[in-house]
Amino acid sequence: MSDAKPTDDPLRDSSHGVRLQKAMSRAGVASRRDCEALIEQGRVSVNGEVVRALPVWVDPQTDRIVVDGELLAKPRKGPKRAVVGFGHTYVMLHKPRGVISTTDDPQGRRRVTDLIDPGLARRVYPVGRLDADSTGLILLTDDGELTNRLTHPSYGVSKRYIVSVRGRLEEEDLEKLRKGLYLADRKVKPGAGGPAGKRASVDEVVIIRHEVDRTRGDRTLLGITLSEGQNREIRRLMARVGLKVRKLKRVGIGPLRLKGLSVGHWRPLTRMEIHKLYRDVGLKATRQDES
Repeated sequence: MSDAKPTDDPLRDSSHGVRLQKAMSRAGVASRRDCEALIEQGRVSVNGEVVRALPVWVDPQTDRIVVDGELLAKPRKGPKRAVVGFGHTYVMLHKPRGVISTTDDPQGRRRVTDLIDPGLARRVYPVGRLDADSTGLILLTDDGELTNRLTHPSYGVSKRYIVSVRGRLEEEDLEKLRKGLYLADRKVKPGAGGPAGKRASVDEVVIIRHEVDRTRGDRTLLGITLSEGQNREIRRLMARVGLKVRKLKRVGIGPLRLKGLSVGHWRPLTRMEIHKLYRDVGLKATRQDES
């Protein structure tokens, strides 16, 4: 049964599409509750008209939805076929900030599986993790052997990040990061002797640019590549050289690159991308896999 009566205003007609806050949440803006707050604050417009009162229904494909001056990306047209062979499902997701990369959360926060098709979410799992404050590429699959090889340090699969830090990174700091630094380990008590945790280093770190801002202070944009990741490793490494991470975005896993995918959106991997992943970790697809 419809929960709204037909009206001359299509945005007030429940048959028009989905609720505005749901469309915004699906696009990765925020949780539905936070989206409702944005709407009530007058920060959202539909087809040029500011919306302040709910409920409102929209068609994300045809309606022009703007949040804080930014046009909401339209969802892909047509069905998404995520099973493309190999007997498994492979999904690439652009994780927004504030979303956690686990399949279960007692605190009820949004998970990466909440952003993909519910039918797929029931059978795929995230490959590795990004902390809640980080954004970027997450791979989800039900291919256990591929997951193991992508995450196990012995296979040395590289992960690429774009990182913005407060302050200015000097050449001596770059050398420290390349050579490796010990990260603090809560299990090692002060004065107990021995190294403070496991030594961590980056495979590659380059300065993309320095930014000077008189009000906010200097900032440095870095490109960082890791092949063996510890928990929050980049943030902890930056802290060891006296810098705080502002933004962290993963842009690559092995041969995969995060290109042309809006924040909060997902797509199936192509057959070529799966072949490249297999080659990267030493797996070989059989004819049965590819059928």
